[in-house]
Amino acid sequence: MSETGASPLPATSPARSPLFRAEQFVWLTARVLEQRLFAHHFLNGGADPVETALDAYRNEDGGYGHALDPNLRGPVSQPLHTGHALRVLDAIERCGGQRVERVCRYLTAVSTADGALPAIHPGQRGYPAAPFLPVVDDPPSELVTTGPVVGLLHRNAVWHAWLFRATDFCWQAVDSLDKSHPYEVQAAVAFLDSARDRTRAEAAAARLGRLVREQRLAALEPNRLDTYPVAPGYLPGEQHFPHDYAKTPSSLARAWFTDAEMARSLDHLADAQQEDGGWPILPHSSTHAWHPQRAWAPGIALETRPMVTIEALRTLRAHGRSIG
Repeated sequence: MSETGASPLPATSPARSPLFRAEQFVWLTARVLEQRLFAHHFLNGGADPVETALDAYRNEDGGYGHALDPNLRGPVSQPLHTGHALRVLDAIERCGGQRVERVCRYLTAVSTADGALPAIHPGQRGYPAAPFLPVVDDPPSELVTTGPVVGLLHRNAVWHAWLFRATDFCWQAVDSLDKSHPYEVQAAVAFLDSARDRTRAEAAAARLGRLVREQRLAALEPNRLDTYPVAPGYLPGEQHFPHDYAKTPSSLARAWFTDAEMARSLDHLADAQQEDGGWPILPHSSTHAWHPQRAWAPGIALETRPMVTIEALRTLRAHGRSIG
């Protein structure tokens, strides 16, 4: 990427390629952080500008806030924001050192009695939050929040005392799953893909894959979505697909699906790119960008769609699909 920020993508022949269209969408709509991430992933941009942009969301307690996750507004640090920050650091290979030591101190401070993370810390009270993320005084531990964080730290060979009990919580939570929902399964996969005990992780993933198929938590036929149920509490049309679980070919979740099922899923993801170049929040639907029940505050969709767009491009590329 040049010092002026000009795109190295030629503006002639690939002008309708998925990547070119997505680039225009990102420059038009994204926050600085997502602009820098897009440049890093697809335009040979450096890691330093991404980390500089991310630092704007960091608080003195070592956590992250300031609506890094658009569904939680206000300045206070939250586990969801901090997990998002760790994903960014992992993506730019900066998930280590003093910055992560500070994060782990924050995670220790906000953990529940069993050493794991709640979805929302009560410090959010008084600041705007999405209605589907209620603030309670004594929140329970959640695999949805803890699993991805523990997985990222293990993958980056981070050693910290917080990880011992949090890892035990994740194993117990995964092993006890007999009924689940897509976001919980995604969190379990994020943990299992990087868990240190690979034999145990592979066995747990195989059992989880059977559960996903038995409970029809993955829509294997995108042209027949009406035959796949939506999990309780999810919005109409909020089905998940094989690519939502197996974001890379190396994921343990990839073994859950046949080549044909994965190909249909990736075709569906590719086809969901909209005319403006971005992907919708619910990526299986190319007819609308935002379910009305999710539009709880101005700007939420505008901030979220660039994140979804970058993730869609990375997933397609990871699976060998041409994006231009």
